[in-house]
Amino acid sequence: MDYIVSADDSLQRLDLFLTEKSGLTRSRVQALIREGHVSLSGEKRIKPGSPLKPGMAVSMELPQVRPARAAAENIPLRILYQDSDLAVVYKPSGMVVHPAPGNYHGTLVNALLYHIRDLSGIGGEMRPGIVHRIDKDTSGLLLVAKNDRSHVSLAEQIKAHSLKRAYIAVLAGNMKEDSGSVNAPIGRHPKDRKKMAVVPNGRSAQTDWRVLERYSRACLIEARLHTGRTHQIRVHMASIGHPVIGDPLYAPGKPLYAVKGGQLLHAWQLGFVHPSTGREMLFEAGPEERFQSFVDALRRTRLPVR
Repeated sequence: MDYIVSADDSLQRLDLFLTEKSGLTRSRVQALIREGHVSLSGEKRIKPGSPLKPGMAVSMELPQVRPARAAAENIPLRILYQDSDLAVVYKPSGMVVHPAPGNYHGTLVNALLYHIRDLSGIGGEMRPGIVHRIDKDTSGLLLVAKNDRSHVSLAEQIKAHSLKRAYIAVLAGNMKEDSGSVNAPIGRHPKDRKKMAVVPNGRSAQTDWRVLERYSRACLIEARLHTGRTHQIRVHMASIGHPVIGDPLYAPGKPLYAVKGGQLLHAWQLGFVHPSTGREMLFEAGPEERFQSFVDALRRTRLPVR
């Protein structure tokens, strides 16, 4: 991967520059820099925080992928589509996407390694094939890359905001309007490092929403992402006073409804351009039974959408 630093990218840190350009995680980029796989105008003795200047040449080589350390596990996995380049899978709520301290087994990656033989190595040993994530207690569609070329192409679509991602969520209370947009930067919470928050110095984030159904004390919405920040929908909806019902982090105080299994948030639609064929592809999948049963119960108090 070779890049030339533009005037707009000057004065930026090297690791942040490569994170945005490559679609890799920042920690993965920093590791590649420290391991000597990145050069800056031919110089390899550099640091992740090295400043950039216009015209500098940045080159990054992806080392040969070693076998994934995560173990293949025979976990049931719903695969909606699969070819030689990618797969579209359905992640149930309660499943962590990739292994991490405290969750080395039972993850989506463990299931992928069992059901899919070829996975992109760009994500590293513990994240093979993972192009994007959804939270543990969020259900829905995920895109998985089966080779590095596809991984880069799909990551570029995410960066360009052309990857279509739509969610449905049940929110506390009723929106005043039938549709709207939350455009507010998201970053780490200043006091609670486990949470994200709308903060002045955060990364830009935009969520468009529209009301699908209204109930006496809640509403069902569809949310579409322009960006993919951590906990984006959960943070944005909570910031405007309508947290996702069942959210243990962003719905403070006594719960409006008793909900088991975490937030009622589901990634129902995923659209992208196929890396090899250039064909536009769109996949849809309904929510889990726990989500649907909750909505069915709420419909007894259904109100008209204005």
